[in-house]
Formats: sequence, C-alpha cells, structure tokens
Amino acid sequence: MKTLFSMVIRAIVPVFLVALLFFVLILQLVDLFANLWRYVENDVPFSQIGMVALYYLPKCIIFSLPIASLFSVAFTLGTYQANNELIALFGSGISLAKFTLPLLLLGVLLSLGSFVFEDQVVIDTYRQKNELSRRLLRENRSLSRSRPTVMDHNNTVIYHAEYFNNNNQTLSDLTIVERSDGGRMIRRVDADWAEWLDQSWTLHDVRIFTWIHETGEVLQENRTVYRDERFTAPPDNFRKSDKEVEEMPLAEAKQWINSLIRSGLPYREILTNYYKRFSFSLTPFIVVLISAALGGRFKKNILLMSLLTSLSVSVLYYVFQMITAIMANHGYITPLAGAWTPFLFFTFLGVILFKFSRS
Repeated sequence: MKTLFSMVIRAIVPVFLVALLFFVLILQLVDLFANLWRYVENDVPFSQIGMVALYYLPKCIIFSLPIASLFSVAFTLGTYQANNELIALFGSGISLAKFTLPLLLLGVLLSLGSFVFEDQVVIDTYRQKNELSRRLLRENRSLSRSRPTVMDHNNTVIYHAEYFNNNNQTLSDLTIVERSDGGRMIRRVDADWAEWLDQSWTLHDVRIFTWIHETGEVLQENRTVYRDERFTAPPDNFRKSDKEVEEMPLAEAKQWINSLIRSGLPYREILTNYYKRFSFSLTPFIVVLISAALGGRFKKNILLMSLLTSLSVSVLYYVFQMITAIMANHGYITPLAGAWTPFLFFTFLGVILFKFSRS
C-alpha cells in the first residue's frame, strides 16, 4: 500500500503544480486587463504594474488552490481509468476510498497550509496591493456616511444623524437619546449640526427634552451651543468603514468586530466574512473529496472533462457560498450558518458520492 500511495502522490503533484500556475496566470491576467485602460490613462509605469501583480500573487495562489486541487485529482483518476488501471486496482480488493486516502490527506494538508499562509502572508500583501492600486489609479475613497446610527456608553447613549461629513468632522440633523441602564429614556437632544472639538461633540441650535418619570412631564430647553461630557463617541464610529476583513489578521479582525457590536454599528456582513476565513480555508479538502468521489468516471476527453468538472464544481460552491452570505447579511440566517453551510452541504454531498461511486 505504501508503494501505491507513493505512486498516486507522484502522479498528482506535477499536475497540481501546473494547474496552480495556470489558474494563477488566469487571475493575474483578469486583474491586469480589468485595469489596463486605467493604468494607461494615469500613465502608470510598468514597474509599478509589476509590483501590483507581485503583491496580488499570494492572493491568486489562495484563490487557485481549490480549483487546481480539484482538477489535478480529477485528471489523475481519469487517466488511471482510461488506462484501465482502476479496474485492476478494484479487482485486487482495494476500494476507491482506500485508494484515494492519500489524496484526502493531501487536501487536509493544503487546507491547513492555506489557512496559515493566508493569515501570515496573504493578508499583508493583499492590503499592500489594494493600497498601491488605489494610489496608482488615484481612487479617493470617501469616508463620509449618510444616516449613521451609533451607540456609546454601553448602549445608553444613541446617536442618529442624517449625514456625517468626514472632511469637516461634523454631523447634520443630529438626534441623541440618553437611556438609563434599565433602558428607560432620560432625555432627547436634537441639534441642527454638531462638530468634533476637544475630544467631544459641540452641538449647535439645540433642543433638549427631559422626561420627569415621577410626574410624566417633559421639560424643553433651547440652547444655541451645548456640550456634554457624555457626548464623546469618536468620529471613527460615524465614518464609513474603510477596513476589509480580507486585509486584517484574525486577531485584529475579531477586535474590530467586537468594537462594531459594542458601538451598535452593522456587523453581520463583516462577521460572516470573518467566519468565511475559516470555512474557505477548508475548500481544498472539499473539492478533493468531491473530485475523488467522481474519479474514474471519464474515459474519453479526460483533460477537457476534468477542466469542465473543476470549473462547474467550483462555480457551484462559490455561488452557494455567495447566496448563504447574502442571506446572513440580511438576517435570514446567522453569520455562522452563512459561512459554514456550503462547507457542510458539500461535505455531505462528497460522502454521498463516495457511497455510490464505483469501487
């Protein structure tokens, strides 16, 4: 069996490496031609375009790893089938599951390696690629935000504004609601606009409504300018986020998500992407499992059929992942389910395919 396993690994590794290089090249060309006219328009030198491609290379490897794994397994087993080697193998009493065991172990190793590689290498290089691309293409990302809602002081102070101007650090049509720790409303403060000065918000043209719960009265007070030591939610909480989970290490991403939850900012999409970092790293194992279960079904046009199978399964997996992510972002399912449902479904599919595969 050791000799048999060694034969399988020696057969699949060259195919895997060639397939990986091929798909990396495809991704690099897609990114290049998508921005080629903008490079020309901004007179970007070839050396800088090369740096963008270099920074993008690790991300391309991560994207190409699953489909290259699927193709190499499908092609190798298809070749064995075309040469009638699988017939001899099954006739000797060796099952398909036992024969493909080293491939499944290889898929596990690729998954673990991709997880470490992404956190240690890809995160930093992909962030540098995006920053360099934005600078070369002169993309200005506005951090101003319409209708922000922010919670502060353990959700006892709630801010809502029509518009946050990041350049001037101002809020327009601001409403602040103060609540007790038990959730009872204490007062409401309306301001035409507010500006960030000396580490707190200075409110202009203010109307203050205070609830006297013992008597049920509402007291109103008008101020031209008003400051309060509790109104200290920093402008960072109001601006449009310029951070991407794909550009942050796991520890930093987790801290950022926790800060969003504490501030009452939208977090479902970001949390889903955070969980996808874990589930996506297991994609090589999933595709190897499915490809091994389908192995030996092609006797003719092995190269073409292996390529079509790889693309089809990969597209189905990514589309399913996109659908569950959208459902999680809109609250139909939890972020954890949005990230892990495709993995669980395709794992179950792979097991079923193995059960009914030729052996």
